[in-house]
Amino acid sequence: MERPLVQIIAVAAVVVPGAFILSDLLEWSRGGFSVGQLYLTYLAFLPLPFLMLGLYAVQRPAISWVGLLGALLFGASYIYFAHTALYALIDHTPDYETLWHRLGITYTVHGAVMVLGGVLFGVAVLRARVFPRWTGWVFLVGVTLNLVFALIPVPDILQTLGSTARNVGLMGMGWALLQIGGRNRRNTG
Repeated sequence: MERPLVQIIAVAAVVVPGAFILSDLLEWSRGGFSVGQLYLTYLAFLPLPFLMLGLYAVQRPAISWVGLLGALLFGASYIYFAHTALYALIDHTPDYETLWHRLGITYTVHGAVMVLGGVLFGVAVLRARVFPRWTGWVFLVGVTLNLVFALIPVPDILQTLGSTARNVGLMGMGWALLQIGGRNRRNTG
């Protein structure tokens, strides 16, 4: 893969999840949605499908087809989630809980697709050993927390923990990719 493309993927893997974390912090600090926060959410969600495919591609040939499937499922869920940010803007939805109740089973199904894709991608990242192992583990912990906190009612700050861990894992992959400098090598550390 060409070095400039690898660098774009690396920078995106740091910036996009960082915007996602900022959006979560804004939502949490405000106690609900705001117009600016929802636009930031939309802008963070929009490139995620492409970012996941890019993170898959830079790990080739070490990563398996399971990683591709995981990247596709995880990314596809964010096509839907980007729509939910727009829905919340248009509908003037006050908070996440209201949005979840209004969208119902469709939202839940896409959440399940995100979790399944995240687990598949995270496991494939660990097996590929291109990125530092901690990045795959932190990503997997975040996805697992998302699942657990969807099943067990917890305060909003704890729900944000799952997405933050997931995003820190992705940011770590981006940072590692910047350090690798476009070389496709195995990292067992």
